[in-house]
Amino acid sequence: MQRRQFLKRTLAGSAVTVAVAAGLLSPRRVLAAWPTAAFEAKSINEALGGLFGHATTLDSNDIEIKAPDIAENGAAVPVSVTTKIAGVTAIAILTSTNNTPLAANFAFGQSVKGSVSTRIKMAATADVVAIVKAGNMMYTNKKNVKVTIGGCGGG
Repeated sequence: MQRRQFLKRTLAGSAVTVAVAAGLLSPRRVLAAWPTAAFEAKSINEALGGLFGHATTLDSNDIEIKAPDIAENGAAVPVSVTTKIAGVTAIAILTSTNNTPLAANFAFGQSVKGSVSTRIKMAATADVVAIVKAGNMMYTNKKNVKVTIGGCGGG
């Protein structure tokens, strides 16, 4: 068992080293201050203000959100966001009905493709909102996800 743990840790450490060397992972970004105000915000606009300084967004069809139409388990809803917008510096994922709407925030280095995938917690049926920051502009798109109660089709 110790050999397997050693190999896993070595592989993980090597992957991080390669990502840093390739410029995909910036140590400055990793060690950046945690955006406490954004993650504790009670509305989407407050969360965006805490993250980016303002909440002004433009609707964009260049943002694709992949999430299930019906999520049987609101504790782990798979969400992927991909964009064709050039110069992406951040992608945030929010849910409109959670007590704290900001579910995830990803900051990117230069020349990184705008694509993220994660699992988020959803308290109830809601819009999953993706915010893409490129330059001084923020673009948005949303997708409604129905969260069932106990996986039985209620909600």
